[in-house]
Amino acid sequence: MDFETIAGLMANAIVSGILLGGFYAAVSIGISISFGMLDIANISHPAMIMLGSFCAFILNDRLGIDPLISMFLLAPLFGLAGSVIYRTYYGLFESREKDPRRGLAFFFGLLFVTDVALILIFGVDLRGVDSAYVEVMLDFGVIGIPVRLLIPFLIGISLVGVLHLFLTRTYFGLAVSAVAQEQIGLRLMGADPVRIKRLAFGISTATAALAGAALIIIQPVEPSMGREYIGRVFAVCVLGGMGSMSGTLLAAVLLGIAESITATFIGPSWAPAVAFSILLLTLAVRPTGLLGRR
Repeated sequence: MDFETIAGLMANAIVSGILLGGFYAAVSIGISISFGMLDIANISHPAMIMLGSFCAFILNDRLGIDPLISMFLLAPLFGLAGSVIYRTYYGLFESREKDPRRGLAFFFGLLFVTDVALILIFGVDLRGVDSAYVEVMLDFGVIGIPVRLLIPFLIGISLVGVLHLFLTRTYFGLAVSAVAQEQIGLRLMGADPVRIKRLAFGISTATAALAGAALIIIQPVEPSMGREYIGRVFAVCVLGGMGSMSGTLLAAVLLGIAESITATFIGPSWAPAVAFSILLLTLAVRPTGLLGRR
């Protein structure tokens, strides 16, 4: 290949990686809240994302509702479900001060049940949505921007921006930041740590509806796809810095670019390996993550 061809491929790979990183931020932001801020290792979050994708598929297939609309219809329902899940988790584990590893088994069971239920209902066939913009390509010289990647990118950065402002500029957001470390202090200030964690976990789960609808815009889905994101979402959370919204976005974009360049010039099968190598190298130099507190 000549230099011009390589330069064109590199430019497209970087742009695609940035867009993919925005989507990874939408996928990972819920884990940044539950794991990074609430100290709850919710490994069932990717399954909730797949549930969001299939709910968006049903609304589009049966009622003709676009995923961009269905995500806002589903988010409150997922938020309510998340509050119920946390209340159950609290009653079974946190309130009894049991070994946190048992709580991990609870979320693993939720992951398994959700995954199996989706397979029994929808099978293993790919399901997609009908939208006019899914196949649209925006051309800027040698660079092509697929709208199906641009929309999830915009959803991701908007979600990060809104949550960052909410968690840093409101009393409730500051309480969420403190709930895992200073529960006694919160109680002295008249706040209920259990209520704060329940509402915050609900917000975390609500983001799964947005990420799920964004995923089915990018590509058709099938239930087992959620397993691909378990390692990735925790990697983004840890690389960015536990609980850092801006760090989550930065880490997601870096991993997206690394995966895109690797897939373009080496092969798609190598992309996850390179991305996780970046994670390990970064943590070796900065154990708290890119924007985590030392």
